[in-house]
Amino acid sequence: MKFKIATLLVLSILITSCKGEQTAKKETIQTPEFTNKGEELVSKMLEKVGDYKTLRSKKDVVYTYTYQTPDGKTDISTEKYIFDGELSYGKYEQHQRTLSDLQGTIEQGYDGKEFWLKHNGEILNDSIALKRVAFNRPTNFYWFTMFQKLMDKGISYEYLGEKTLNEIPYEIVKVSFNFGDSKPTDIYQLYINKNTSLVDQFLFTVADFGAMETPNLMSLEYEDVDGMLFPTKRKYKKSTWEAAFSDSPWVTVNWSNIKFNNGLKTSDFER
Repeated sequence: MKFKIATLLVLSILITSCKGEQTAKKETIQTPEFTNKGEELVSKMLEKVGDYKTLRSKKDVVYTYTYQTPDGKTDISTEKYIFDGELSYGKYEQHQRTLSDLQGTIEQGYDGKEFWLKHNGEILNDSIALKRVAFNRPTNFYWFTMFQKLMDKGISYEYLGEKTLNEIPYEIVKVSFNFGDSKPTDIYQLYINKNTSLVDQFLFTVADFGAMETPNLMSLEYEDVDGMLFPTKRKYKKSTWEAAFSDSPWVTVNWSNIKFNNGLKTSDFER
């Protein structure tokens, strides 16, 4: 009898010990590791707006893109993306900024391998125009998925401290990129609202146009679409690295009529 009791006690201790080890392992697995506070803040922001896995689960998106400069010149395009492969298409019914010398409808596309351009249904092979397409397609896609892609590989985070603007406390995170090539890449400086964990504004450079010294400041307003938060109302202007800007007018960029899971096919992006 004593032997049975002793055996049961030993088994009980072993089971409890195993459960404890399993619990410890689960806790270790569930606790994310961050390189620094900057990366941790970006991760918390993604918990609020929705991560890339959530976005990819929506398969594709169609929305209206409206871009207006202070002089009133406006582009209005219907944008279509497939998230897997980052396929991109834009149909411009109005393009007072983009390829404004072309009259009528223009279509731009990226099919996963090449960029293409159509004017009134006809293929154009103009090298200068195609360079504009090669900038627009990935840029528009990136802006739509920017926050989710801030956790991609090759990204560095630097926590720059706290700052209060208009009585709102912010934590500032510098984001830079290292993709293994020699050409300069953009720099972002995120102002993360301590009360909401959202990016209310950020500074950014445009490396493709050599604008690395003087940043732009982008101000954001969010909209809940299908359970995720998107900065659908945006405006930007030139700024300093201290987020000080003049009274000059803003460039405005709006996304509207956002719809996911449209059943888009890769053939929709072929020229």
